[in-house]
Amino acid sequence: MGRKQQMNMIGHDGPSMHLVVPDLGAAIDGGHDQLGNVRLPEKSRPAASLIEQSVHGDECFAGGEICGRKSPTSGKTVVQPEGDEQRLADYIQVGKPTFAEDHTSVVRPAGPDSPAAGRPGRPPQAMGLPHLSALLLTTWALIGALQAAPIRYPSPIELAVSPDGARLFVLCEGTDELILADARTGKIAGRVQVGRVPKGLWLSGRYVFVANSWSDTVSVVDTGNLQITRTLQTGFEPNAVFADQAAATVYTANRISNDISIIDLASGAETRRLAAGRGASYLTPTPDGQSLYCTHIYPNIGRHRAPPESEITVIDAEHQIVRERQPLHNVAGVFHVAFSSDGRLGLACQLRPKNLVPLAHVEHGWVFGDSLTLFGADVGESVQVLIDELERYYTMPFGIVIAPDKKAAYISITGANSVTVVDIQRLLEFVRAASPRERRALANDLSASAHFVATRIPVGRGPKGIALSPDGSLLYVANRLDDTVSVIDTATRKVARTIELGGPAELTPQRRGERLFFDARFAFHSGFSCANCHLESTFDGLQWDLEPDGFGKDIVDNRLLEDVDGTEPFKWNGGNPDLETECGPRTEKFFYRSQSYSREELGDLVSYIKSIPLRPNRYRLPNGELTAAQERGKEIFERTVRKDRTPIVPGKQCPVCHSGPHYTNQIQIDVGSGKWSDRSPVIDVPQLTNIALTAPYLHDGSAGSLEEIWTVFNPKDTHGVTNDLAKDELNDLIEYLKTL
Repeated sequence: MGRKQQMNMIGHDGPSMHLVVPDLGAAIDGGHDQLGNVRLPEKSRPAASLIEQSVHGDECFAGGEICGRKSPTSGKTVVQPEGDEQRLADYIQVGKPTFAEDHTSVVRPAGPDSPAAGRPGRPPQAMGLPHLSALLLTTWALIGALQAAPIRYPSPIELAVSPDGARLFVLCEGTDELILADARTGKIAGRVQVGRVPKGLWLSGRYVFVANSWSDTVSVVDTGNLQITRTLQTGFEPNAVFADQAAATVYTANRISNDISIIDLASGAETRRLAAGRGASYLTPTPDGQSLYCTHIYPNIGRHRAPPESEITVIDAEHQIVRERQPLHNVAGVFHVAFSSDGRLGLACQLRPKNLVPLAHVEHGWVFGDSLTLFGADVGESVQVLIDELERYYTMPFGIVIAPDKKAAYISITGANSVTVVDIQRLLEFVRAASPRERRALANDLSASAHFVATRIPVGRGPKGIALSPDGSLLYVANRLDDTVSVIDTATRKVARTIELGGPAELTPQRRGERLFFDARFAFHSGFSCANCHLESTFDGLQWDLEPDGFGKDIVDNRLLEDVDGTEPFKWNGGNPDLETECGPRTEKFFYRSQSYSREELGDLVSYIKSIPLRPNRYRLPNGELTAAQERGKEIFERTVRKDRTPIVPGKQCPVCHSGPHYTNQIQIDVGSGKWSDRSPVIDVPQLTNIALTAPYLHDGSAGSLEEIWTVFNPKDTHGVTNDLAKDELNDLIEYLKTL
């Protein structure tokens, strides 16, 4: 066989794509008809491009050297492989979807070893027709592999406006970049690659701080030259970042580690961690900078089948301690917070799920309440009010800002593709006029919003982060699923113009399905979407009583959607053979209560769900090795005998049921975890990938932790053999499970 040379397209923190091509010259010399083959990596993060994924630039590498450059949103990549023994071509152009703004590709010019200069070491017959045919076939194989890479959409998630109102910074989680636009003209002025799946940003002086959720880092970007000056390490999955006024301390809200990292900017070292709510995700400072408010998207773990409880974690910025935990009763899913300029009023966006009653009252609004919590000196004791209407719901309130003059609040409504405008004066008058008893009832009063909602402004698809210009005259809205920014004139309360961020013109089935996933228009009165229960395409940490199973029967713990392709059947009892059944007529009849997806739309939705990637596992060592505790836990997981050397029957050996790439054999079995409310004790064996993230556990969410599965709900060793394990041994088993 001829020699082979490998070209690597290096990605930032992600998988590499290896294009392995035989040495054509050597192959022809040896008389072999050896064509190029393409070796692609095993399934990994679908959302990431396999074409270019650099951290601090736009380089593509071949043979360990830079051979081409491009922005992730330019139209073409030019690749020039190097080396004397092998060339697919001197310049191979790989087509990519056309974007609104093109950037100049930079390539190394041909050197003395170019076609004009001849190719040293290549036999004369290599330039003949057989060699040319092989060259063309191999080139097409390369191009085909590159073109098969998934299309990436910018998917803007957050934005910020410079103090002078001239520049707009837009954070795009889909293309892992920070975009700088002229706030007045909308023209794109620059782009910079940051870490993987950036979720939050904060503008402080000349720097933008970007929270890279899948890289567990903060990129510090110089706004003058759009260069990353530093990269700071954080906790697990930072979703928000804040830098104090003195630019001395950086805070991040870490969704997976459920805490807040405090980083000393001078040294770059993390100095402290503060416990926060589960799924800590958003940070907002008070106007004076003395306090920092942190919210979280998953409810705190509590008693089974009890009302969900959340909190706002209030941090004393001077002493870097938690000063207060403001309780949010019956709330699961808290998003952004905003303060009035005088600091006397705070507003938090949130969801109020009705998960304790059977899902049989959709037409009466008993699924989700989309609401605000008001707190601060203007209202005294905190109060919750709905922003929904009697026959129309505005679900997934996400971003919120209050006008500098305190006359209006603006709320992005992701599921309704709109912005809700609240008249602050009328809201305060309405709340102050209510008695304490009436205040408590406002959380479920669908007529309340008529007293203070001024208007609803249609914007693009999937609006998320919002920001006001310094004078409050313009409102910028990041439309995540349109790859645009809507610019609203706050005087007329209409969209004045739209900024295109350069997304692909082509809509893949996955992108169309993603739009459907977040769109609430299919449900009765637009009450909710898939994303209400699967927050940001994950889960919600709640247990639901779904009507198809009977009232009070088969309570279900919501599951994580990442990497579910290949884990069928679905439902905890395995009743749905595939996602088409899970998301099709069943959803229309029992959930949405209205005409749902067409056949084509259902296909798109399923395509999107199957494409949701599995986030990085934070409990594995970088080199793939296990810690000593994890190794001991692995031995326990794989054991076939008890500690007294008596055999464990195959049905109680962990790997028998939890096998394969997702650690499930996809069959149904009785492990003794059935409850009186279950129609059958038989459950579908769940996958274990990233199990550390998805508490509570068991089919109905009755186990608050992994430890409780075996210490509380496995008294007879029906769910694996664990009663002979000591406390430390059970801890080792759990440490291993976290790595799966």
